[in-house]
Amino acid sequence: MFDKLGSFFAGSGRIATIDAAKAAPPPSPLAPIDLTQYSQVAAVMDLAARIGDILLSSGTSNSDTKAQIHAVNSAYGLHYCHVDITMNTITIFAHMGENRKTPVSVFRVVRSMTTDFSKLSEVDRLIRSIQAGATPPETAEKILDELATKPAQYGTLTAIGGWGLMGGSISVMLGGGWLVAITAFFTSILIMSMNTWLSRKQLPVFFQNVFGGVVATVPAALIYSVAADFGIRVSPSQTIASGIIVLLAGLTLVQSLQDGITNAPVTASARFFETMLFTGAIVAGVGIGIQISSLLGISLPLLETGTLPNFASSTVRVFSGATATVGFAIASYAEWSSVVIAWLTAVAGSVFYYFILLPAGSGTVIAASVAAVVIGLAGGLLARRFLIPPLITAIAGITPFLPGLSVYQGMYAAMHEQMLTGFTNIATALAVACGLAAGVVLGEWVARRLRRPPILNPYRYFRVAGRQTFQQIALHQKQHSKRRVRKAPPK
Repeated sequence: MFDKLGSFFAGSGRIATIDAAKAAPPPSPLAPIDLTQYSQVAAVMDLAARIGDILLSSGTSNSDTKAQIHAVNSAYGLHYCHVDITMNTITIFAHMGENRKTPVSVFRVVRSMTTDFSKLSEVDRLIRSIQAGATPPETAEKILDELATKPAQYGTLTAIGGWGLMGGSISVMLGGGWLVAITAFFTSILIMSMNTWLSRKQLPVFFQNVFGGVVATVPAALIYSVAADFGIRVSPSQTIASGIIVLLAGLTLVQSLQDGITNAPVTASARFFETMLFTGAIVAGVGIGIQISSLLGISLPLLETGTLPNFASSTVRVFSGATATVGFAIASYAEWSSVVIAWLTAVAGSVFYYFILLPAGSGTVIAASVAAVVIGLAGGLLARRFLIPPLITAIAGITPFLPGLSVYQGMYAAMHEQMLTGFTNIATALAVACGLAAGVVLGEWVARRLRRPPILNPYRYFRVAGRQTFQQIALHQKQHSKRRVRKAPPK
């Protein structure tokens, strides 16, 4: 069954770039380098580090980034190299030469952790071309130089509009009407416009999230107060939750969980702490916004308990959640083909969530986790079928399920002296977020098993061949002494 499903979704010979990278290196690269030239070896290692820079900054896990750096080096004949990634640093080490082995190392710091799916897609195609032997190192270097100066897939205004589309769609998914959707649309645009401006002023991301939490709360409270004066009923919690989800979408929770699962605990711990710190900044901003609203004389309404959606409302939520995924993909500069695949992935996960899991009585945490597995599986299979990096569909697909409403409910309860309720909601939000990250990683793992490349590990033999041992030094000195004795003139 697995083989039949894999052949249907993956197509003939279609596997993801990371799957090919974890298989055997090319047996006879078309553009090998001279392994005795220090400059050529260092240049190839630097080329691979630059590719790893783009992969890591786009959210690729440590293990996948290492595998693709290895694949690039191996494609140019440099099989025996060691790659180490810790948080935002990449180190590549190798020996060159046959007898006297000279150590060569390259160190690179990933300075900008910004999500740009268009560059990720282009680098994915570049790695495929390098592995196929069609791109010599000089050409690959020029492509990376052009990519570094190339503008994003869309302009800044289009990306900010994508954030607005995401916020408005999420408010509809949470049950809001047209007024709530319009408010959430412009609130999300205001949040991301302000964060873009603050980022250019080099304000730390922590304070950007604090300001974002304030902006997500105060406009919703003002709209609620004005609407109440005209007798219009508006729920500010839906607008606030959509703003929180917009802020949460840019965090690296999936990457941190994937690093932890794939044996990179140091990087995983650092990224998880960073994610929790930024989430705490959002929560603090929401709390400040609630206090400001109280000072303005606006008392936010009590939280309403949600009811189980029916068929009509579930259909609306499925398509509004998928539209939110489209908005996030556009905001992350994804190519249009990736946007369509991300939409299909989100539809698959939402259908399971609203039509199967919730009616069956599954809790929020379990339903979100299972839906994330479906998203990871469907996204991984579709990405392999259409040669798109699976990371794009994974991150974009889970954005509608981020626990923005639970974060707001927890903060609201804590501000109104309901500490037990507040702690419960915050804990639920954390559990849902971790379930989403773990679920999408598991789904992606299953997708890899469905289209599994041949598993070979020749790097071990290349590493052994590249070692410098005392036995090799002694043998080299012995051979050198014999040559000197032969060349010595007779007495």
